[in-house]
Amino acid sequence: MGIITREARESDVPAIAELFDLYRQFYEQPPNITLAQAFIAERLAKSESVILVAESDTSELAGFCQLYPTFCSVEAQPIYALYDLFVRPSARKTGVGRLLLQAAEAKAAQTGKARMDLTTARTNKPAQALYESLGWIRDEVFFAYNRRVTKPRNEKERTCSPSE
Repeated sequence: MGIITREARESDVPAIAELFDLYRQFYEQPPNITLAQAFIAERLAKSESVILVAESDTSELAGFCQLYPTFCSVEAQPIYALYDLFVRPSARKTGVGRLLLQAAEAKAAQTGKARMDLTTARTNKPAQALYESLGWIRDEVFFAYNRRVTKPRNEKERTCSPSE
């Protein structure tokens, strides 16, 4: 199977959305192709991320990765957060993930990024092995935290008065 990597086009949205929905299901989210399509279309329309795709010689998308531009304050440099990497199950163990990671690194270098960061599930051993085979270093110093943001229930909770 011949594979090329390239940046996503607007015409790729339905195919990427299919893969993105499968990616979300891998991380235990319920299937929702409508949400997946809207999310991917909005990222591309607003240029909020760079999406790279791996396309087979049959024009089927074998995988994708999504890069979000951000910054490292400590290094005072721009970086990419490689947030999503997914390979269609039928294309796994064919080198598609490796090609996408190499394409992401080339894009990062081309756009002046100092590095790329990613996180993966502790149980995702195949992905960890791939990352480490390409020279990615597992962070043993920092813990990752997150906190869900809840919306205020009323206007008074949302704003402070001038006297506060």
